[in-house]
Amino acid sequence: MSSETVEMARISHYLSPIKASSAGSRVWAGFLTLGAFFVWHIFRAEFWMWQFITLGLWYVGLMLVGLRWSGFRTMFYVVIGIAAVGVGLYQFGYTASDSAALYFLLQSSAMVYWMSAAIMLSAAGYYWYLFTGNEISGDWGHRFAWVAVVFGYAGLAIRWQQTYIGHPSWGHIPVTNMYDVMVLFCATTTLFYLYYESLGRTRGLGAFAMPMILVAAVFLVWVGFAYHQNQIQPIIPALQSFWLKIHIPMEFIAYANFYLAGMVGLAYLLRERAETVGGNLTRRLPGLDDLEHIIVSMVKFGFLFFTVGTILGAAWAAKAWGGFWSWDPKETWSLIVWLNYAAYLHMRTNDTFSSKPNRGRKLAWWAALSLITVTFCFIGVDLFLGGLHSYAKL
Repeated sequence: MSSETVEMARISHYLSPIKASSAGSRVWAGFLTLGAFFVWHIFRAEFWMWQFITLGLWYVGLMLVGLRWSGFRTMFYVVIGIAAVGVGLYQFGYTASDSAALYFLLQSSAMVYWMSAAIMLSAAGYYWYLFTGNEISGDWGHRFAWVAVVFGYAGLAIRWQQTYIGHPSWGHIPVTNMYDVMVLFCATTTLFYLYYESLGRTRGLGAFAMPMILVAAVFLVWVGFAYHQNQIQPIIPALQSFWLKIHIPMEFIAYANFYLAGMVGLAYLLRERAETVGGNLTRRLPGLDDLEHIIVSMVKFGFLFFTVGTILGAAWAAKAWGGFWSWDPKETWSLIVWLNYAAYLHMRTNDTFSSKPNRGRKLAWWAALSLITVTFCFIGVDLFLGGLHSYAKL
């Protein structure tokens, strides 16, 4: 078998669809179609071309993911159910001060704390599995990761409703400050980890992914306490745009995959060392070739969405500021991140580089060290450089 055939087989193993039951697929297709029609019926008078295009893209994207991945369908149903209860309580005039359900569970701040606790328990379960091989711990790490995803997305949905309470003109998608985007990051990165875990059928990588997400969760809780960014505030005029709803999700899908690629790169380096000195990692992590292909798959997916998100951001900048590119610090660092991963993918396919025996190690180091540039672009620019994009500045 040729090396190209082997590579394609590995890639298809990690990217192939997860088959779902026909009954579950039909229910999902009907549910999503009715939902899209409902949104169109309610908002069609307010929509213009790009809104219809975005609705169509979300419909197609969610449909494909749900048909391929039964876990995503279940998560989606649960999130919708929980969010509907929370939003309904607010719609009926209840607040956290007069509803125990809202105060302890269904207000967005409470759900963020529950999400953070679930992430901590998930990280502990995965770590215990990695070092002891206890399958039950791995199972609980997996379950708590799903709980974190549900709380994260349901919390964001309820927070969206909260932005309208008392100040209808303030209502906006909750991705406008550091607190909001860190919630989105935690939920999205955990969801993508679970997707890759379901494809690879291995839980050892959870000990690398979830602790990194736990750091983000601790940071967002600190931001909420120290800077009160968990409180609803009006947004500046530049953010009162339809582009906010499509640019930010694209970027965070990219960030999620870039961060996971970096942590899998660390797993590669430790697995390689374990093969030399011995250790349990050789039994609880995928092989080096598989880890390399997981990293590459993550980088490719993240690079695709980062490219699209950057293009959409440029279109938004042209509308808001009159120019597609102004060398603002955020734009400059976005370009650095894009060039970094473009070079990574180029080197990965370079014949001279690919023939070297230590190729996988170099790619793993590259993916891990790339988190420095990604983190500065994601957080550092807002904290230290400011500029036109300093909306999340503390």
